[in-house]
Amino acid sequence: MNGVDKSYISILESLKEKIRLARLKTAITVNTELLALYWEIGRTISQQQKQEGWGAKVIEKLAQDLKKEFPDFKGLSLRNLWYMKSFAETWAGMLIVQPPVAQLQSNENQ
Repeated sequence: MNGVDKSYISILESLKEKIRLARLKTAITVNTELLALYWEIGRTISQQQKQEGWGAKVIEKLAQDLKKEFPDFKGLSLRNLWYMKSFAETWAGMLIVQPPVAQLQSNENQ
């Protein structure tokens, strides 16, 4: 019975560690995707302001329409859209890359 107990404890610990790692990878992947999305939204707003002359009213309407389409998606307020624009302009020349953990997950799927 002792051998079974040690084996069980070892398997349990191994599975718990795999669950923890999967949860961590999931959180990192979600955060990376959100960061890229926010940067893209901000970049689009910035470009449209320069090319089409979008003003505050257009961005306000954009925020309303996005919130209407995605009511459960937090972070699409007018204020946050302005933050996204500022974020994109600040990091305009930067390439957003996946962190190593997200790359690891991607490599595992191949």
